[in-house]
Amino acid sequence: MNKKLALVSSIASLVLTACASQQERVTASGSYAYVKAAERTHLQVPADLDSPEFSNDFDIPAVNQPESEQLIGRNLEVIPPSLVIPLVSGSHVQEGSKGATVLLDQVKESETLDKTIWNSLIGYLEDRNVAVENFDPATGKLVTGWMVLNPSEEESGWFDWSSSDTETPAKGQYQFSLDIKPHGRTAQLTVSLLDFKQGTTGLGELTTMQRRRDEVALLNRVIGHYEYLNQLETNQRIALIRQGLNMEMGFDADGNPAFVVDSKYDIAWPRIQLVLRKLGFNVKDLDKSNGLIFVQYTDENVSWWKNVFSSDKSQLLDYDEYRLKITNLGEKTSITFMNNESEPFDAKMVTKLFKPFEQVMTEDGLDI
Repeated sequence: MNKKLALVSSIASLVLTACASQQERVTASGSYAYVKAAERTHLQVPADLDSPEFSNDFDIPAVNQPESEQLIGRNLEVIPPSLVIPLVSGSHVQEGSKGATVLLDQVKESETLDKTIWNSLIGYLEDRNVAVENFDPATGKLVTGWMVLNPSEEESGWFDWSSSDTETPAKGQYQFSLDIKPHGRTAQLTVSLLDFKQGTTGLGELTTMQRRRDEVALLNRVIGHYEYLNQLETNQRIALIRQGLNMEMGFDADGNPAFVVDSKYDIAWPRIQLVLRKLGFNVKDLDKSNGLIFVQYTDENVSWWKNVFSSDKSQLLDYDEYRLKITNLGEKTSITFMNNESEPFDAKMVTKLFKPFEQVMTEDGLDI
């Protein structure tokens, strides 16, 4: 019987210790005797004496927030404020912003910025089985269903400030607001806590700091998911660029003799640049929107390529400047060789260039 009592006492001590450590983590250490201190009266100067000069330099300013009267002693949290972490390439925080807000720049050209952000956000909610109560892309508003904290998941700690008082999980509803700048390449994403429940605690019982900490925590996780998708897509794209692509003789959209690469434009565009560099071409300038690459044939350190371009000791390609027209053909991409005056090569010349280009284009593992 005594052993059982000792075991129960030990468990109770551990529970109390854990609760105490959670409380200590968000409150100041030391004595709270100052909350009982009374304000001293001003110095009383007898009427027959001169009053000394007083200074207001060290007066403590009054706090006008209604909730400030309760923020004393153990009710005053001393944990640092939550900060928005702009992990995404091109993202940043607007100086002076007090809300849970991040600015995101466009990094994907294949779709509009708002579509990229909404797809990432909805995917994040779906991964966590969170319903979407209302979504209106026209006004840039999305309202979530209730999000419940599961301490067993990696995201435990969202509501650590409240979990110290009760084991009841906290849950909240949020609104995401997306504002696209007039130029369309920057968007402002903001998170607002609409409702909150934890036991008998509702939204009205939360302090401004608690609400902001909750909103920023969610926004940071949404940003992290957005960056994860960007990195995943980047890695997949790099893998596609490095692997060999099939190529055949054909024609471009204008009917000129051309190479036709079995790949979409966004993959073929950087792949072609890798091939050109390996074959001794120096890429001097490029214009992806118009599909133009300006090169100079140098043949540096690629003697095998020079031999391929030689016939009866005559150089097939002069050390000169050339232009390549890259055209989007849907699932395929065409490459049209032109001289420095934008005149396409004839079919005979294109045929002679095809073999060495095909050899490198189909090669796996080209360095980025």
